[in-house]
Amino acid sequence: MTLINSKSRPKSPPTSALTWLRRNLFSTWYNSLLTLVSLWIVYLGGRGLLVWMFSQAQWTVLQANLRLFLVGRFPIDQIWRVWLVALIIVAVASFTAGIMQPHRRLAVGAGIVTACGLGIISLVKGQLSDVIWVLAMGGITILNLRLGPWSKARLPRSLLTRGLPILWFLTFFAVLWLLSGGLGLSSIETNIWQGLLLTVLTAVISIALSFPIGVLLALGRRSSLPVIRTLSVFYIEVVRGLPLIGILFIAGVMLPLILPSQVQLDSVLRAICGLTLFSAAYLAENVRGGLQSVPQGQTEAAKALGLNPVLVLGLVVLPQALRSVIPAIVGQFIGLFKDTSLLSIIGLVELTGISRSILAQPRFIGRHGEVYLFIGLLYWLFCYLMSMGSRRLERQLEGK
Repeated sequence: MTLINSKSRPKSPPTSALTWLRRNLFSTWYNSLLTLVSLWIVYLGGRGLLVWMFSQAQWTVLQANLRLFLVGRFPIDQIWRVWLVALIIVAVASFTAGIMQPHRRLAVGAGIVTACGLGIISLVKGQLSDVIWVLAMGGITILNLRLGPWSKARLPRSLLTRGLPILWFLTFFAVLWLLSGGLGLSSIETNIWQGLLLTVLTAVISIALSFPIGVLLALGRRSSLPVIRTLSVFYIEVVRGLPLIGILFIAGVMLPLILPSQVQLDSVLRAICGLTLFSAAYLAENVRGGLQSVPQGQTEAAKALGLNPVLVLGLVVLPQALRSVIPAIVGQFIGLFKDTSLLSIIGLVELTGISRSILAQPRFIGRHGEVYLFIGLLYWLFCYLMSMGSRRLERQLEGK
C-alpha cells in the first residue's frame, strides 16, 4: 500500500461563484429564505446609512478637527516628531512583515492605504509636508516588503532572530525620546499627549508589558512552591474580580493620595500601570490554559534528553502553549486596546475623550453620528490589523 504525499495530491478545480452560492447560501429552502431575509435587512440598513452619509451628515466636523482627533494639543511646530515616529514604526513593522511572511498582497495593501491617506489629506486640505510624509511612509513600506525577503535569503537566520527584537527594543526608546523630548529636543509634557496618539501609545506599552507579566503569573500559578502559587492565585483572582474602571480610578485618583507628597507619578504612567496589571491577570489564565494543553509526555521526553527545567520550559512547553492560545491572547490585546476609552475617567484625553471635547464646540453640537462613526472606524482599523496579524502568525506557525 503506497502513501500519497499531501503535496502531490491533485488540486481540486476552482469552484465557480454560482456553485459556491448554491452550496453555502441556497442549499436548502430555509437557508435560501434566511439568505433573502438577511439581504433585505442589509439593503434597508445600508441604504439608510448611505443616504445619511451623502445627504445629511456634515463632515466639516472631521475636516476642521482631524489634527485634534489624531494628536490632540500636540504643538503644531513639533508635529514633525509625530510624523517621524509614524515613519519609524511603519518602516520597522514593514521590514518585520517582509521577513516573517512575504506576500504580494501586502505591497498592494500598502499602496491602497497610501492612496487613501493622500485622499484624506486632500479632503481636509492638508499641507504639502503632510503629503510628503504619507508618500515617504508608503514608499518605505513597499521597499521594506521587498527588502525583507531579500534579507531573509541572504542574512544568517541567527542574525535575524536576534536582530529583530533588538531593533524593536531600540524603536521603543526612539519613539519615547521623540515624543517626550530631551537629549537635544524640547521637552513635551505628557498631559498634551491626546487623541489617537495617546490611545495607541498606552495600548502598545500596556500590551508589551502585560504579556511577560501574564506569562510569569501563569507559571507561578502552576508552580510547585506554595508561596509563589498562592501569591499568583491571589493576584489573579483579586484583579479579575475588579472592574477595569475601578482599577483605573485607584491608579489615577487614589494612588496620588496614598503616596508621599514628594513622589509624583505621571498620569500616563499611572494609566499604563492600571491597564497592564488588569490585562496581565486575564492573560495569565489564557496562558495557563495553553500550558495545560501541552501533553505531559512532551515534558518527560525533554527531561529524558537531558534538558534542565528552564530549557524544558523555554524550548518545549511554552512555544506549544503559546501557539495554542494565540487567538485568546490577541483577543485580550484587542480588548485592551478598546479599554483605553476608559482613560478619560482619570483625566486623560484619549480618542474618545477628544471626541467629547470636539462635540462640545458650539458649531458642532449634535454631530455625534459623524464623530463616533469616525472614531469607530479608527478602532476597527487597529483591531482588524491585530486580528489579521494573528491569523498570519497562526498560518506561519502551522507551516501553511
